Amino acid sequence: MVFRYPAFFLLSLLLPLIFFWAKRRERLEFAFSSFELLKDRPTTPRMLLLKALPFLRAVMFLLLIAALARPSSISSDKEYQTHGVDIMIALDISGSMLAEDFQPENRVYVAKQEAIKFIKGRENDRVGLVVFAKKAFTQCPLTLDYRILIELLSEIRVGMIADGTAIGMGIATAVNRLRDSNAKSKVIILITDGENNSGNIDPITAAELAKSFGIKVYTIGVGRGGMVPFPVDDPLFGKRYVQANVEIDETTLKRIADITGGLFFRARDPVALSEIYERINKLEKSEVKVKEYRSYNEMFPLFLFPALFLLLLEIFLRRTMLLKVP
Repeated sequence: MVFRYPAFFLLSLLLPLIFFWAKRRERLEFAFSSFELLKDRPTTPRMLLLKALPFLRAVMFLLLIAALARPSSISSDKEYQTHGVDIMIALDISGSMLAEDFQPENRVYVAKQEAIKFIKGRENDRVGLVVFAKKAFTQCPLTLDYRILIELLSEIRVGMIADGTAIGMGIATAVNRLRDSNAKSKVIILITDGENNSGNIDPITAAELAKSFGIKVYTIGVGRGGMVPFPVDDPLFGKRYVQANVEIDETTLKRIADITGGLFFRARDPVALSEIYERINKLEKSEVKVKEYRSYNEMFPLFLFPALFLLLLEIFLRRTMLLKVP
């Protein structure tokens, strides 16, 4: 509850004057030479009511002031005007993403966890997911239902698609999902750890295609590169690790970013990948305008009716129990 005209409460400063005026009116009309005759007079209900009357008037006066101050409850409606960002995450799930140079987890696990954090940080943007290895397909179209998107992302695993690294196909599939978007900004976040070796669309052609639709591509090369440990299931000795050489084609990833107006990042550890997502999060922010509409529900009867009741009570008392006979 709020008071729309709180200045009326300044009238409460008149209360001392009202008390003083009431005392003057209640002075005895007859002078007594001595009060000894009244000293032992018992207190009656009428006398108590006479003493309480000024306080009832004060309460009535304060209630009337509160009613004049227009107490109201506020109900508000907010209208959001959003200029959102549409984002497709293109995630490499080729066999090399099982490399465990992001100890204690492998690359694909860390990439998924950081992508989930990124998705949770969005508010008004549609986000979708493309996965690729030898081929590419859409795991989740653009959506505002982040819960479903995170569930689908969590289910991603290496081996869902035949092994290979079709970076161009991953970009092209994401472009196909974004090309009809009317969003203020259209973005692809490409996460890979290798070189393009599959698919019938090369990465540079896919980048030119993205540029033609006004889509920026942020490329992220994950992993240390060079000799990295890979888990191997040995039928005799169980799980063991072998060293394998995995090179990241930084030149192509930089070229893709340059063509589309995006940026290239290198994530050699989980902390670096987290920082990269945070930087992209700041670069691609939605513009949200909020208009608030307020309506006031008058609540002055809550104060006015009790004040009127006290006024009628005083009139009743003065004509009955407190009646003065000349």
